[in-house]
Amino acid sequence: MTVRKSLARLGAWAQYPLPHHGLSRLMGQITRRRHPWIRRPLIRWFMNRYRVDLSEAVEPEPSAYPDFQAFFTRALKPDARPICEHPDGIASPADGAVSETGALQDGRTVHAKDTAFRARELLGGSDALADPFADGSFFTVYLAPRDYHRVHMPVDGRLREMVHIPGRAFSVSPVTTAHVPNLFARNERVVALFDTAAGPMAVVLVGAMLVATIGTVWAGTITPPTRRRIRHWHYAENGKRPVSLRKGEELGWFNLGSTVIVLFGPGKARWSDGLSAGQRVLTGDCVGRLSTTP
Repeated sequence: MTVRKSLARLGAWAQYPLPHHGLSRLMGQITRRRHPWIRRPLIRWFMNRYRVDLSEAVEPEPSAYPDFQAFFTRALKPDARPICEHPDGIASPADGAVSETGALQDGRTVHAKDTAFRARELLGGSDALADPFADGSFFTVYLAPRDYHRVHMPVDGRLREMVHIPGRAFSVSPVTTAHVPNLFARNERVVALFDTAAGPMAVVLVGAMLVATIGTVWAGTITPPTRRRIRHWHYAENGKRPVSLRKGEELGWFNLGSTVIVLFGPGKARWSDGLSAGQRVLTGDCVGRLSTTP
């Protein structure tokens, strides 16, 4: 084993005893501070450290953001991310690097070399939620700290259910995912289940180290929660608050980097040729085609 691999494994193991949620709550408090002597140096340091480009942002002036969280979850100009125009095209839900795409063989989703986890585990241990995706397909994108951190719809859909699944908050960097077994099924996450023209679609927002909040446009901030139990929200088609979103519309957001996983049923998604792990994609890029045939 090389020195680099040994250090990577040691760094991943060192995360186990850390108070993940305590650190995330602390970070949440810091990022919401509006004192100029906190937010200005923090924003300036972050921009220099991660080479953040604000030229695409609605607000390009760093000092105009009231706090770090507003800066981090900044909106982009309307034309900054063209949305995949093909009627059956699947749009990338976020800016980031492709972690993995492929088939859910025997209910498994491979997300890093020699590492796999079951869709059932990812969706909170529910067979009812996981069964429609058996032998389906998945797309995973990793958001680095410098990326735009709002999440958008891959295709048109009507929200049927949302699930918050408590868990740990390991880093989701490629190094950590390679050394922490079942990482995406261990971390805290929010699952949004949609009905689409091609059947069910799950969009999974995976929390990570120092991710202080995960939120959705229809429910606001979901994490951090006050109770450590799985929570479900159901949205009836003819209910008081039906939620239907078009491809490319905003779905939710992260405060600090994380990962988005999209699941489709069997035979419903065909990923673009040449799409490979590590490839950079932008929100709205065409990453595949949807099959709406029975």
